[in-house]
Amino acid sequence: MVELDQFKSVLATYTEPLAEVRDSLDLANKEQRVEELEREMEAPDFWDNAEVSQKKMKELKGLKDDMETYQNLVTQMEDMETMIEMGYEENDPELIPEIQEMLDQFQTDFDNIRVKTLLSGEYDSENAIIKLNAGAGGTEACDWCGMLYRMYSRWADRKGFSMEVLDYLDGDEAGVKSVTFQVNGENAYGYLKSEKGVHRLVRISPFNAAGKRQTSFVSCDVMPDIEKDLDVEVNDEDIRIDTYRSSGAGGQHINKTSSAIRITHFPTGIVVQCQNERSQHMNKDKAMQMLKAKLYLLKQQEAEEKLSGIRGEVTDIGWGNQIRSYVMQPYTMVKDHRTNEETGNVDAVMDGSIDIFINAYLKWIALSKKTE
Repeated sequence: MVELDQFKSVLATYTEPLAEVRDSLDLANKEQRVEELEREMEAPDFWDNAEVSQKKMKELKGLKDDMETYQNLVTQMEDMETMIEMGYEENDPELIPEIQEMLDQFQTDFDNIRVKTLLSGEYDSENAIIKLNAGAGGTEACDWCGMLYRMYSRWADRKGFSMEVLDYLDGDEAGVKSVTFQVNGENAYGYLKSEKGVHRLVRISPFNAAGKRQTSFVSCDVMPDIEKDLDVEVNDEDIRIDTYRSSGAGGQHINKTSSAIRITHFPTGIVVQCQNERSQHMNKDKAMQMLKAKLYLLKQQEAEEKLSGIRGEVTDIGWGNQIRSYVMQPYTMVKDHRTNEETGNVDAVMDGSIDIFINAYLKWIALSKKTE
């Protein structure tokens, strides 16, 4: 059957890429490391240092997940080859839809693991801290900020990641003026670094009585949650520390009885805030950690003479600076202006289906590095 010949041809195109994925994942060394960690776990004093043991358990899970994911791809390919041979032998057209379904799943899984091999940045494996700021546009912009916050929350849920709100400021009438939150999960920063920039919404605003189409902007700043001690000096005379009452609709995530902390770094203009921890002291420690991470990344980027900056938040939230547009009227489309990746299913995107944009960005970055 022609369909079976086509399936066989498509599968053949994955033989070499699958081998490249195996090499990129460095499975031989991963297997060796798994054996080392499992031997360490058998030691009677393994749990004496809870922090170290937890990190090793996390590392072990990540290694095993990579090995299992690759083996699952190999098994899927073998199962499809078997089904194709059955199709030839039995000449049964009813097998075609089943093979097509298997191929679709294989291609999705393959794309996901291939993208994971592109996460090789120094901080890609870290948790991510995201800050969303509503731009000019009043209530409409604040509503858009709240919509993006929900989008990232839904994406994190789909990934099995956890989220915690660090700072939250309600809009005057609706939505969110600004929100800072942390996404905890394997490679969270590696994925979410693609979201840094200005996000543009075009729709007929429900807050506009005239029913006119309106454009709103929200800036998204993304940084890794670097837990290690950073060699960054912060002079007392270079910063101002303000305390304020926790506010916003963060629900159970916000401890409203604690004093929130805002740190302003004068030389760079960086501002960090935290109101989620149990005490003012803990809020200050978390905010200082965020500031040091930003300063460290800024210093590193300046040394490497990179084009994209981490200097605080995006300051110009408006026309011509957007990385992605979300159009809801008069047609529906979400388009990333860096990669030209687009989809007409706006509802799915707003419900957290943003992997197509994340994956396209990571491939685009990898290709850009190759052509430099």
